[in-house]
Amino acid sequence: MKLQKICIIGEGLAGLTTTAVLSKQNVSIDFYSGTNKKNLSLDKRTTAISESNFQYIKKELNLNKNSFFWACKKINLFFEDEKKIINFLNFNEKDKNFMYIFQNKDLRKKLKKIIFLKKNIKLINKSVEEINSDDSSIIINKKKKFYDLIILSTGSLSKFYSKIEAGRTIKKKYEEVAITGTIKHKSKIQNASQFFLKEGPLAILPFQKNIFSTVWSLNSSYFKENKKNLKKILIEKLKKLLKTKTIKSIENVQSFPINLNLKTKYYRKNILILGDGLHSVHPLAGQGFNLVLRDIKKLDELMYKISSLGLLYKESLLLKDFYNARKAENNLFGLGINLTNFFFRDKKYFTILKKEILKNVKNFDFIKKITQKVADRGISF
Repeated sequence: MKLQKICIIGEGLAGLTTTAVLSKQNVSIDFYSGTNKKNLSLDKRTTAISESNFQYIKKELNLNKNSFFWACKKINLFFEDEKKIINFLNFNEKDKNFMYIFQNKDLRKKLKKIIFLKKNIKLINKSVEEINSDDSSIIINKKKKFYDLIILSTGSLSKFYSKIEAGRTIKKKYEEVAITGTIKHKSKIQNASQFFLKEGPLAILPFQKNIFSTVWSLNSSYFKENKKNLKKILIEKLKKLLKTKTIKSIENVQSFPINLNLKTKYYRKNILILGDGLHSVHPLAGQGFNLVLRDIKKLDELMYKISSLGLLYKESLLLKDFYNARKAENNLFGLGINLTNFFFRDKKYFTILKKEILKNVKNFDFIKKITQKVADRGISF
């Protein structure tokens, strides 16, 4: 049987991971990285993935040496009540790690090395000009190329998506801005923390000894009012929350707007959207890339199943089956995180109820167990 030909467009984490994982299939892959590398090279963000997702990519990508992954056994949750910071819930894994934290640039570098060595991957450093779902083709340098499957992983704002999803998207502008930065310190901070503050949720994500990343989601108006002094405000806030005076510096400070974007149509004929373009969620729960990895895993499983039956992707229900398998979890996570953000930010409806729930949540051990399981493995349907 002739090798089926796949086109993967996009050199972000999702595109690179998809390419590396699917290269183990009996396929030929054209990987289009594009020519605009500026935004990717400037990406200093940090990402957290669950234990199960880490074990998945460790196996699939043969990550025997994983020195850039920081294993984290605990995560502590705090809530700001008037002038007090209350520790209302802690997650602790005894026999395994709760999550693994890494800098995006380190995983991208590793994935590029893997892809470069694969004989069934052709690297094309050019930008795709147009896609056509009717005949499963792309146009590059004014020439048309045909594929059995086209995967779009070109970020959340790609011009191509409108031809696929036809406006069928759940959208929300949060009017919030996420501030990220790398903090060097001399404290004994080894595990992650999430603070629900009056200004917005703030996460602590250690990824090296004496270094952690922070993500602080702020109201847009607060961000504009304090833009010039945000670095100083953030340092003072961290010193107070972590009860330390040993913060040495803050580097790589970046900001980006936060929006909810959940596609309700994933594909058109043989073209599939994958990655941030499929689901952009609020960063407070750190579930964005975890959802992407579960998408990739399911797609990989379905492709293997179809190939083992001797079927062509074009003549199968591959993308329909993928959509049916992943839509419910992706939407539930996205909307659930949205509700969590509203719950902690709202000052009108949930104030009294919020205090009561948070005061007693530690007493319900089953909630903790369910939350840990869902955060680790997602939701099975």
